[in-house]
Amino acid sequence: MNLKMAAYLTAMSTTASAFSRSTLTVRRRAMTTVVPRLVSSRAAPASSSASNNNNFRLFSTAEAPATESSTAAEEAARAAAEAAARAALKSPFLQTMRDRGFLFQCTNLSELDSLLCDATSKNEAVSSYLGFDATADSLHVGSLLQIMILRHLQQSGHRPIVLIGGGTSKVGDPTGKDESRLLLTDEKIQQNTDGISKVFQTFLTFGDTDPTDAIMVNNDDWLSGLKYLEFLRDYGTHFTINRMMSFESVKQRMNRDAPFSFLEFNYMILQAYDFLELNRRYNAQLQLGGSDQWGNMISGVELGRRVDSAQLYALTAPLITTSDGKKMGKTAGGAIWLNADKLSEYDYWQFWRNTSDEDVIRFTKLFTELSLEEIGKMENEWKGADINKAKIVLADEATALLHGRESLKSIHDTIDSMFKGGKSVQASTEGLNRIFVSDDEVAGDGVKFIDLFVKLGLANSKKEARRLIQGGGAKLGEEKITDENAVLDMDGFAGEKEVTLRAGKKRAGVVELK
Repeated sequence: MNLKMAAYLTAMSTTASAFSRSTLTVRRRAMTTVVPRLVSSRAAPASSSASNNNNFRLFSTAEAPATESSTAAEEAARAAAEAAARAALKSPFLQTMRDRGFLFQCTNLSELDSLLCDATSKNEAVSSYLGFDATADSLHVGSLLQIMILRHLQQSGHRPIVLIGGGTSKVGDPTGKDESRLLLTDEKIQQNTDGISKVFQTFLTFGDTDPTDAIMVNNDDWLSGLKYLEFLRDYGTHFTINRMMSFESVKQRMNRDAPFSFLEFNYMILQAYDFLELNRRYNAQLQLGGSDQWGNMISGVELGRRVDSAQLYALTAPLITTSDGKKMGKTAGGAIWLNADKLSEYDYWQFWRNTSDEDVIRFTKLFTELSLEEIGKMENEWKGADINKAKIVLADEATALLHGRESLKSIHDTIDSMFKGGKSVQASTEGLNRIFVSDDEVAGDGVKFIDLFVKLGLANSKKEARRLIQGGGAKLGEEKITDENAVLDMDGFAGEKEVTLRAGKKRAGVVELK
């Protein structure tokens, strides 16, 4: 055991030994829903009936390594049992998760399947939640998998709960991070909350009239009001340091050079408590998330069982990487944001169009609503160079889900005019990201092209913009920019109101005079 780990064990064990368990009484009030604003957690909820079933079984579709005590025969039997459980699924939601590639890990899979089927047969909905911390003012495409899960959940007849992590954002999720996140001010967290909340209204139906209507809540409503000593006394005994240290996310941080703060160490406790609160307030029975959250989600399932005897469930999707092993959601040009004011519709479309041959079918299953039959036909018929047809279908369908199908016309017009000729300049640039400059800025010394490429998101830095120019990939219209110190002045507009800057063959943006 390294010194950092030993120090944590000593400090946390000493603190934990001081805790004593007490009973928490929760006052329950009638739930109200406000759309599209966040539902106030002060609205209260119907309580789920306590379950006497304390059995806690794990099911994982991941290929877990054999333990030292397990034999090859035991591992084969376990794998066969898991395969049989997957094949036997009857609920439309879990079938969709399985068939489209979302299902990775689940607790008590068969029981969850029965719960979903029973609810459907009674015209009822199972409430399930997924959390999103407010660490930026827009989600990026790495969060799209989770949003699609909520969309499939609602389409299968159940209720999505979007949990905005206004409270947990004050702590910062350490999962997968090499160092502590920067602490955000309350004002910044609120700004980010407002920014990320927009996209859910595109994918989900919010309301308070139908059992499947989605709601949005913020864990700051209950976390910020907690009294520290009472919280430790009521819940501290339900978490052991030994168990917490066994989670892979904790192990990874402990083995890195950057310190793992006590603040971050508490994140999993707060996430577990979220599940308990959501079950009490909104009868949430299922938590959804990425596989990197598995340990935190299990802690929530266990906390609900220990404190309220509630039967809760956790289901994860795999972390999505590209075929070359890169994390989904970022490119050399930066993050692929979901908000249109952060990334143009055209650039979003191009991101999907640039999907590798190896990923296109998998991504079409995950990020579009094309039927599996249609996708199977694409996979079987479009081979070789024809795979590019599948990439265009993926780009069209994914972009239509986020920005609306009406956005596709301007995108295709842009592509036709920029790369195939024809059409007017004005029509061709409608779908491109654009920035504005004033007459005063360009009338004098002009604006350096390297600054314009950065502002348009065509380069991440001035250094990258210079490399683009030096490599011959930077153009003003059809003319190469060869001088890294060159500027755009009034002459560059040649009497027009806008000009197009290009970075390579497929990326472009517009500079428009105010």
